[in-house]
Amino acid sequence: MVAKKIVKKTVAKKPTKKLIKKSVFKKVSKKPIAMRSFHIYPDVKPFTASKITRQTFYWMVLMAFIIATQLWLLKIQMDIANLTDALLAQ
Repeated sequence: MVAKKIVKKTVAKKPTKKLIKKSVFKKVSKKPIAMRSFHIYPDVKPFTASKITRQTFYWMVLMAFIIATQLWLLKIQMDIANLTDALLAQ
């Protein structure tokens, strides 16, 4: 058997251009809040069921205050109307 010599030739490399990286500022937006699915609870109370809670009490107090204020303003307006009628009658 005859052994052959493998000769590798070196090829002259072409000069490569250096890549210049430009720094670009990108506006990074915040990720949107992930949507969450609605949870259905097994112990759903009937719609017509009512229960007096602390919040119910707060709403009742607020409504009483609003009604009292409106009645007070109505009384003041009626007094003003009576005074103007009395002044026009003279």
